Amino acid sequence: MGAGTGNRPGYPTFVVGGRAAPVGVPNPELVEQAKRRTFTAKYKARILAEADACTAPGEVGELLRREGLYTSHLTYWRKQRKDGALKELGKPRGRKPVDRRDQEIVQLKGNLERSEAELAKMKRVVEIQGNVSALLEEMLGTESAHRSTER
Repeated sequence: MGAGTGNRPGYPTFVVGGRAAPVGVPNPELVEQAKRRTFTAKYKARILAEADACTAPGEVGELLRREGLYTSHLTYWRKQRKDGALKELGKPRGRKPVDRRDQEIVQLKGNLERSEAELAKMKRVVEIQGNVSALLEEMLGTESAHRSTER
């Protein structure tokens, strides 16, 4: 049996780049994009409290291994706690919710601006219609005066 049989565990199933790849081994050429881990303020506070409660030698190391953390995490988080940043991290991110009244005021101002712009257009149309009407009256008046003189 050659490469490509794949019926038995541990034997090659397919050929990658000229080499047979064993069953269950991921393709080393496909590298996932690493993602930065993020920790909530609540989690940081809990871990710091647990680390502060450790008294026996090796307990902090055990905690870090269990959580998959580094000592630099603790150092940075302790600095954040000292500076009061962990309290700020607990607050929701993004814009603060808009007060309903403020939102309504913005909407009403927009409506007012649109209405005023529309009113200005209407005034201009009326003005143009008046000019056209006066021009037509003048032309018709001249034409009728011209016709009466021809007779």
